[in-house]
Amino acid sequence: MKHLAACVAALLLASCNFAGGPTITEHKSIDMDRSESTRLDLKIGAGELKLAGGAAKKMEAEFAYSEALKPTVESRTSGATSEISVSQAENGFSFGHNTSRWDVRLNDSVPVEVVAKLGAGQADMTLGSLNLRGVNMDIGVGQVNVDLRGTPKKSYDVRINGGIGEAKVFLPRSVGITANAKGGIGEVNVEGLEKRGDRWINPGHENDPVQITLDAKGGIGEIRIVAQ
Repeated sequence: MKHLAACVAALLLASCNFAGGPTITEHKSIDMDRSESTRLDLKIGAGELKLAGGAAKKMEAEFAYSEALKPTVESRTSGATSEISVSQAENGFSFGHNTSRWDVRLNDSVPVEVVAKLGAGQADMTLGSLNLRGVNMDIGVGQVNVDLRGTPKKSYDVRINGGIGEAKVFLPRSVGITANAKGGIGEVNVEGLEKRGDRWINPGHENDPVQITLDAKGGIGEIRIVAQ
């Protein structure tokens, strides 16, 4: 089943063929403000996404794209909360020789909720250094790697809806973990956690003040959860 999902994803991605064509490179940044929390809303229909911490500003990003897949960046603040939206146009999914690569970095100190809707492509998210308040992802076609290993100071929830392809989630073993994972037409593999009934936990950390709650639902493909 894993090989079938990989073949289906490869065929669909090949039909998009992101490489080639005239490429535009653009840099965007958003300054720090007085908001107490931020929601990052990512909507990428096709392409490659990298998301990590380490930004001096609230957000720093580099985009390489063909005109048909041009991203739009919007930022708004209301009282103590702010929202950053990065999205492709609704008609941005374009077959042929197109480029779409997003490299987005966030400030590590800003409390942030990451919401991502991923279409066809690959996403690598290294989020362990961020001051996370939640992660919510819908996966389309391709491969997604989410690395949450770090030293979180607050509890948060993670929700992942799988599509066609493979999703890997890495969790820190230094905190409490409760994971619920269900495969669709595919596989769920869990490493480093202990099965308790219909869920997995991080033994010895059940009463820790910081807890990560993961809810992962597979589509066609594999969900792999690793606590390290």
